Amino acid sequence: MNTSFNEKLINLLKKDKRFVDDAGELLKNAVVSQASNYDKNLVKLLLENSEIKKKFFDEVEDHWIFKINSFIDYISDKNFLANSYTRFRNKIGLNIDGKFLRERGEVSLVWPYKDCVLEGGQTKEEEKRKEIFFNEILAQDEIDKLLDPKVLINWKRHTIKGEKTVSKIKRDKNGTIKENIFIKGNNLIALRVLETQFRGKVKLIYIDPPYNTGGDAFRYNDNFNHSSWLTFMKNRLEIGKKLLRNDGVIFVHCDSNEQAYLKVLMDEIFKRDNFIDIITLVNNPRGRDYGGIANMHEFINVYSKTNEYKLFDLLDENKTFPYKDEKGGFEIRELRNRNIKFNDKNRPNLFYTFYLNPKNRDENGFYEISLEKKEGWIEVLPAKSQGVQTVWRWGKEKSRNNLNLNICGKAMKEKGRYQIVEKYREKTRMARSVWWDKEVNSERGTLHLKNLFKGKIFDNPKPEETLKRIIEMSSEDENDIILDFFAGSGTTAAVAHKMNRQWITVEQMDYAKTIPVERLKKVIGTEIKKEDGMFKEIECDRGGISKSVKWKGGGDFIYFELMKYNEAYIDKIKESSSQKELIEIWQDISENSFLNWYVNPELPEEAIKEFREIGKSENGEEKQKKLLVELLNKNQLYVNLSEINDKDFSVSEKDKKLNQSFYGENYNG
Repeated sequence: MNTSFNEKLINLLKKDKRFVDDAGELLKNAVVSQASNYDKNLVKLLLENSEIKKKFFDEVEDHWIFKINSFIDYISDKNFLANSYTRFRNKIGLNIDGKFLRERGEVSLVWPYKDCVLEGGQTKEEEKRKEIFFNEILAQDEIDKLLDPKVLINWKRHTIKGEKTVSKIKRDKNGTIKENIFIKGNNLIALRVLETQFRGKVKLIYIDPPYNTGGDAFRYNDNFNHSSWLTFMKNRLEIGKKLLRNDGVIFVHCDSNEQAYLKVLMDEIFKRDNFIDIITLVNNPRGRDYGGIANMHEFINVYSKTNEYKLFDLLDENKTFPYKDEKGGFEIRELRNRNIKFNDKNRPNLFYTFYLNPKNRDENGFYEISLEKKEGWIEVLPAKSQGVQTVWRWGKEKSRNNLNLNICGKAMKEKGRYQIVEKYREKTRMARSVWWDKEVNSERGTLHLKNLFKGKIFDNPKPEETLKRIIEMSSEDENDIILDFFAGSGTTAAVAHKMNRQWITVEQMDYAKTIPVERLKKVIGTEIKKEDGMFKEIECDRGGISKSVKWKGGGDFIYFELMKYNEAYIDKIKESSSQKELIEIWQDISENSFLNWYVNPELPEEAIKEFREIGKSENGEEKQKKLLVELLNKNQLYVNLSEINDKDFSVSEKDKKLNQSFYGENYNG
């Protein structure tokens, strides 16, 4: 970064008192927040300096267009504001999100490595790999390119007619990619790849991350210690939030091991005001006895990105109604809004009086109501909640249009008390905070996959009905994008596909091709001819939610991988079966790989001799493998997009064109 330019920009931004703390330091997160909101005063400030204006604005027909993403990326860069004072106070936790702790009104988690990036590598399901931390603040050399866009290879398109070549990437009229996407690779790095194309475009994120139980039931490296797990989640949730639309929501599955900490962490990232609820999901009614209390449930934390979100009622085809009038069946629900407290400044339009006729009841036992005061009629206001006055859900004009047709009065059990209720006629029901019905039982997911693959292939996959319910609650439009960056067995993508939503999913584990990809191919199905040869039909997955959504197969998806560099050497090391192979790999690494800065690339004979001696000790081969992995620079696990033309990586011309098609204006090959 240009130091003199940085100084000019910092001094300019410090003119706005909103961006300066009580120590006179710039609060860059406050700047990013206002930039995201297109703050007029910030834009005016930036236009004051010609050099700064030239960098962050484009001139179009005598108008200056703010390059907001370029500005945010520049301000957010780890090298901006990287002075010793800032590094120190961030490292020791004096500052969180640009504010001193005493300036924050909420509870915030602080733990070792909070200001780090956890690469969080996952290898084969039976192995554990030491997790690699990169400190954003104090060890910048180790993270300078870790999260840069990567080269994408091994492109395939899966259709009802089999595997096809990917020739181009479909986009809508606004330039947004309109493809179902499966990415194989580290999900933190894959999220940064997705950020270049899908920032602010995802409607729903659902993830079922490793639970930090110490076990390995989900075939992830599920043995993070507490601090590592929190860092692992924080890194990924922060990018996930950037991907969400303003009306987007995120559902994060968890069990009791980390639930309390996850809730506070998500309060911090998504803000407490955007907490919607915690769903308690009874996934095993019989319970699992882990020593003391039979565990029967898990949790789903639900947050929005902003207050623009809307959750939808769930369709219930078997719903019956307790009441009936000339318009048909209906149920009732209270018109009072218990969650909004009334005062003169807070929603006064929702506080007004109904009048109820105690002498006029219909065949259902409901009373006639009016908004006009009448002699002998009873005043009805929204009841208080814990001594605090609440309001109605509807404004006065909407109530006037629905009097005695869709709203009416109802007697309470307490003598002389009445309430106003809405007649609710839809064959839907509001989602509840506890899900205990058989549709969400974990055994359903296991049986479905067992039938689909003719045998057990995955432990505890989520049932499709659970994901169907989540998508119904959060997405109404078939153009909505659904993201799951812990693909697992592929349930989220499978359900989104059957519900005609666009989906994106990510998986790093080796079973990506054999389980979730194969499952999604079965969802799409295969075109076959009937016995008479006259007509074609699609043979596809008929289990899970297929019947309820009338799924008959179809659609497609594209698959691609992050191009491995040092990650490929890690694979070779782990797969080697002899000391001779390990020494050959060591030679290859020394000549062709990126090593940590402190490693001598040469192989002195004495070092090789000591290496052989290590192999003779207890668990010698594993020790040798661990040593070789430690030599590698984890900052270069995958090939950076900026190196796509490097001859050493031999990226094909076809892959270069597809990378250019995917990244668009972000392509720098």
